[in-house]
Amino acid sequence: MDHQGAVVRQFGVQAQAYLSSPVHAQGRDLAQLAELAARVASGAVALDLGCGAGHASFAMAPHVGETVAYDLSRDMLDVVARAATERGLASLRTQHGRAETLPFADGSFALVASRYSAHHWGDPVAALREAARVLAPGGTLCLIDVVGPQGPHAALLDSHLQAIELLRDTSHVRDYSRAEWRGMLTGTGFALQEEHDWRLDIGFASWLARMRTPPALEAAIRQLLAHAPDEVLAYYQVDPDTLDFRLESAMFVARRAD
Repeated sequence: MDHQGAVVRQFGVQAQAYLSSPVHAQGRDLAQLAELAARVASGAVALDLGCGAGHASFAMAPHVGETVAYDLSRDMLDVVARAATERGLASLRTQHGRAETLPFADGSFALVASRYSAHHWGDPVAALREAARVLAPGGTLCLIDVVGPQGPHAALLDSHLQAIELLRDTSHVRDYSRAEWRGMLTGTGFALQEEHDWRLDIGFASWLARMRTPPALEAAIRQLLAHAPDEVLAYYQVDPDTLDFRLESAMFVARRAD
């Protein structure tokens, strides 16, 4: 099975769980995204790239002319379509496909947003190039994702982060650092305008249950955390009893260079 197939397998049966997940359904970034949509895409078309259960689409839809929720998982798209109907979001439509190959004409969108999807992309540079292509000149990209650590002990912290992410979800590729995202954005024709970051509270038990992580892989995560050095436990604020922890998230708002 190739990587795209792994993503579809992992997320198809979990689609409904992601719709109701507080981690995905809530967050100040959704309000920020809604404000951005109203400012840069009012009356125009917005794309939710790797929409998952559609929370970014739902945030943008009331403020733009049309929203396209785009994802590799047809099961996710079915959940989004039903939820959009229930919420009265008639201007939202779904479309299936890969992030690295977008079936849209050049300059189709005023805003392209991606929220907690990019760490699954097999080729983020290709996906960003496609986002730049389908944006109108001067259009805006808003990318939101978990990011890798920076500063002292970054290599140690990053190794543990990627390990537990991959054990929990075998379709995971990488949580890129802020510096890596800045470099990829600049290299694909974007000018970074805003950057925001915050800590994301992760409930260990629900984090595993949402992905239906197999018992053997769950045990491996528990062992890894049990033997993690103090620097890792402190940085991710791991609760010794529940194993709840905190990840870093970031929002990058960038303009397509003309």
